Amino acid sequence: MRDLQDIETVGVVGAGTMGAGIAQVAATAGYDVVMRDIEAEFVEQGFDRIEDSLDRLAEKGEVDADERDDVLDRITGTTDLGDFSDSDLVVEAAVENMDIKRDIFSELDDEVPDDVPLATNTSTLSITTIAAATDREERIVGLHFMNPVPVMKGVEVVVGEKTSEAVVDLAHDFAEALGKETWESDDKPGFVTNRILMPWINEGIRAFDEGVATKEDIDKGMKLGTNVPMGPLELADHIGLDICLDASETLHEELGDRYKPAYLLKRKVDAGDLGKKTGKGFYEYDDES
Repeated sequence: MRDLQDIETVGVVGAGTMGAGIAQVAATAGYDVVMRDIEAEFVEQGFDRIEDSLDRLAEKGEVDADERDDVLDRITGTTDLGDFSDSDLVVEAAVENMDIKRDIFSELDDEVPDDVPLATNTSTLSITTIAAATDREERIVGLHFMNPVPVMKGVEVVVGEKTSEAVVDLAHDFAEALGKETWESDDKPGFVTNRILMPWINEGIRAFDEGVATKEDIDKGMKLGTNVPMGPLELADHIGLDICLDASETLHEELGDRYKPAYLLKRKVDAGDLGKKTGKGFYEYDDES
């Protein structure tokens, strides 16, 4: 079993918003990173996301040009899971689909040395079910990063049925080495964050759909009334309405009607208005915003 001082190379499965963000913060912390996606085009898009993020940090004076280049130099892109064979820890950040995640973990189990811990960035799916696709269930753990990863300070550590205490400790230590703060959740649907967050977002959407207030006043009321940085509609746009819908549907299936997705959320997703990433959700966005 490896511990924190043994980790030099981190594998990241997925070069989307979350995967690229995880790769960035790991490289910023000094780790060598292998970032993999299923097509070279997606890997390149991941690098574009990282470069854009680093450029924004440079504009704020949080990194200089040399630090930016050093971070990028520490990241290697690939489309081959076999390139994780020298990784000391692998974090999966693929699409939020149980079948896909189980397939990935089954392949990782074959490609990565037996003593290497494997983490999943899932926000709602069972760690125990994912782990059962491997022969190393005690080395599977949830590392649920918040979006956007380079900015948000929190990481949720999720403990599966067979996750060992040593791997849980390593997950906390690794996240803290990235400059994050952690909290721990048992492997229950939605964990801590989405179990509480998704009903809040859905109720905000319902309040807007039923004409309780304008979207601006709903968000303003929640920000000023509860001291949160974003209201529910703004936050849903920021997360991605498709991601909110997927999470809500998973929780609805597991926990019943109190988690039923708002009708307007479904309609927005069907229309392709997914929030900030598509330029339109409950609000409209341009490059400046």
